Amino acid sequence: MRIAVLTGGGDSPGCNAVLYAIVLRAEANGHDVFAAEFGWRGVLEGKFRRITSRELKDLVNIGGTCIGTSRTNPFKTPEGPGKCLDNLQKQGIDALITIGGDDTNGAGFKLFQLGAKVVGLPQTIDNDLSETEYCIGFDSALTTASDALEKLRTTSRSHRRVMVCEIMGRNAGWLTLFSGIAGLADIILIPEVKLDITSLSERVSSIYFKQDYVVIALSEGVIPDNLSHPLVQETEVDEFGHVRLGGVGNWLAQEIEQRTGIETRAIVLGHLQRGGNPSAFEKVMGMLLGVKAVEMCEDGKFGEMAIIKNMKPISIPMEEVFKGVKRVNEDYLHLTQIFM
Repeated sequence: MRIAVLTGGGDSPGCNAVLYAIVLRAEANGHDVFAAEFGWRGVLEGKFRRITSRELKDLVNIGGTCIGTSRTNPFKTPEGPGKCLDNLQKQGIDALITIGGDDTNGAGFKLFQLGAKVVGLPQTIDNDLSETEYCIGFDSALTTASDALEKLRTTSRSHRRVMVCEIMGRNAGWLTLFSGIAGLADIILIPEVKLDITSLSERVSSIYFKQDYVVIALSEGVIPDNLSHPLVQETEVDEFGHVRLGGVGNWLAQEIEQRTGIETRAIVLGHLQRGGNPSAFEKVMGMLLGVKAVEMCEDGKFGEMAIIKNMKPISIPMEEVFKGVKRVNEDYLHLTQIFM
């Protein structure tokens, strides 16, 4: 077979480990693997290059994605899907593996419905794809964010300040919740729980009175009170229609300082969370999913996605993954009350 692979949307540590496993498993059965460079842009423009396990092996421990990524939407224009199908046919591609979140894999599923042979893999540091227990990138980003919170705690204590750490998470608070627990944050704020600024300010004052400092882990998608996001620019959207977030931490820091009189600073981790080398767990999970994806191609399980269930890779129909965002549920929501 001639298998194409792409990484789309935001990059994650662990992408190169997935790519290595895909190529290594494919080569074992005599298949050739071609990278669509810079995500869906490569498919749209017909930019494919052959990749081998030999060139990828030394990149497994490096973050990012060696084949590039972008937020290109192949369905942005009417002619986009046709170009993708034509370019896949011209390259003699027998199967396409899409590595990414709901946007990247959602486009892959639409192309599958038009006749392409597509297999999906879950990759997003938000860990918010439905049905799968794990998405590539989550553990590594979790390590980075929790380490940042630990560092903020020492400087917060030294200066007797409140520190607000804004962490990625548009619709789901998995990364903020888990990193807040691991990083010993005093307060954890996630999109699943409405923010009451009055109650929060009272809580901050109470904690500060006991220990002279406060560290807050905050998801970028948190909405204050009944208001819309205070810093969203409605005109700034990507090709999939998502508004650009970032900055609610600075807003919250100002509100806390005005209401409590306590010096408050904010830090936005931003793309720092995507960088760095993958954790050992990340590499293992990524490689398991990569091997599974090639097996799915061989078995003709197109229109399906490889996911992790009970710590094992399995395949399910892609439409099941797009039923909705996997948000923090009742099994975990009570933890925000312990840290709130």
